[in-house]
Amino acid sequence: MEALKTNLATFNNKWYKPGSILKRALWYLTSVTFFKSSFPFYNIKRFLLRLFGAYVGKNVIIKPHVTIKYPWKLHLGDYVWIGEYAWIDNLAKVTLKNNSCVSQGALLLCGNHNYKKTTFDLIIGEITLEEGAWAGAKTVICPGVKLGSHSLLTVGSIATSNLEAYWIYQGNPATKLKPRIIKS
Repeated sequence: MEALKTNLATFNNKWYKPGSILKRALWYLTSVTFFKSSFPFYNIKRFLLRLFGAYVGKNVIIKPHVTIKYPWKLHLGDYVWIGEYAWIDNLAKVTLKNNSCVSQGALLLCGNHNYKKTTFDLIIGEITLEEGAWAGAKTVICPGVKLGSHSLLTVGSIATSNLEAYWIYQGNPATKLKPRIIKS
């Protein structure tokens, strides 16, 4: 039996509707100017995200050089921090609840492809960081993953499944390391 081969010529994602071309073009120009640059002013970034349909809570901090694919699929609670060079590839909804943190260079990846199909179909899944969850620097969070309340994904780790609340995870794929104990 001959093994089937991937045929990218048959790829078709017409079912996926991320928004009008005009909306995406305007966001692209805005993103390049204010988010992917060294532009430092948080108030203006919060205003622009709201203008493009994001929910943005109070005192959200978005550092320079951040990539956000579609702000209309983004929900940011109060006091959320997003570090330099973070990449929110939100083909699906991304929710960052109150006091959650996405550190420098972290990748929130909402899309993937079905490697079992010759057509290489697009697969998407929402990502949620519950209250107080922390994605460390250079981490990767895969489609459909939820970081439980106050969970921590350590530097360079990859979350391929949900993280339980108040636990620290490390590695590729990330596994439980120890409880996260928070002191005053």
